[in-house]
Amino acid sequence: MDPIGKKLLEIAEDNLGYTEKGDGYTKFGDWWTKTQDSDHNPYFKTAPWCDMFLAWAAEKAGVEDQAGQFAATVDHAKWFEKHDAWGTKPEPGALVFFDWNGSNDIDQIDHVGLVEKVDGKTIHTIEANADGYKLMRKKRDMDTIVGFGYPGKVEVKQEKYTPKHAAPAPKVESLTGASPRSQTGEKTSTAELPAQEALLTGALAFVLCGTVALAAGKAAAAKAPTASPIRVRKRGKHHRVPVQMPVDLTPADLDAAENETTVMPALSLAAAHEAEDREFWGRIAHFEEDDELAFWDSLHAESTLSSASKYASAPSFR
Repeated sequence: MDPIGKKLLEIAEDNLGYTEKGDGYTKFGDWWTKTQDSDHNPYFKTAPWCDMFLAWAAEKAGVEDQAGQFAATVDHAKWFEKHDAWGTKPEPGALVFFDWNGSNDIDQIDHVGLVEKVDGKTIHTIEANADGYKLMRKKRDMDTIVGFGYPGKVEVKQEKYTPKHAAPAPKVESLTGASPRSQTGEKTSTAELPAQEALLTGALAFVLCGTVALAAGKAAAAKAPTASPIRVRKRGKHHRVPVQMPVDLTPADLDAAENETTVMPALSLAAAHEAEDREFWGRIAHFEEDDELAFWDSLHAESTLSSASKYASAPSFR
């Protein structure tokens, strides 16, 4: 089934049984007069309404561009022909055009309806102004059919969407504040504009790169620790051997250097810790404080014993 024609059929089924008034007035003709006819000619309010109903249904279904909107059946058929959507094969959802005289002449078309289904050579339709006054179902044969319009085959050109608030690109002279002129004072040709545009593009790119770099620097600074995470070991009793300082270096210089120590980059902290630990423990590995303490303890014990023996062997004067 033609997908666009299917939508028209749904609208037609919902309005089956609609009957024109005694003077030929229909709401579809009234709608056409008020919304489609630029002259608002009251003639259409009581005119034959088979095609005006289809125009009304197309608007209700939102398929005006595919189904077309006409009050004259001949013009409608030629419109399908112009859009390469015209043929002689019956298909559900297609618009069917009739000539009661049985000709195949598109200029002799008298009536139009919608194909609901095809049963062999019998065409089941829904037609407005059928029998001259009503929206109803009908059975037709191919003898009076001139052709079919297929709304699903009508190609609708999609216009490129441009937001209403979008403004045209600025001209070079509007950015520089003056019209482009050559050194002689004459206006430059359009061939000279690309150089100015390239210069402007380069400046914008430089500003953009600087902005990105500044943002990255701020982010890195935010992550850096506010206090130095480096562990500093003060000199203690484990430094048994005095360190010989250079002649031109004083203790005051060492204190000043320590106060001005900069924070090591975050990525090298782990390596610095490991290197510092290796150096420290390497320097004190040859000290065995426990053995040295044992030596002094034994020396103290010997001296204590000798003193006791000396006093024990002395003669008594009592």
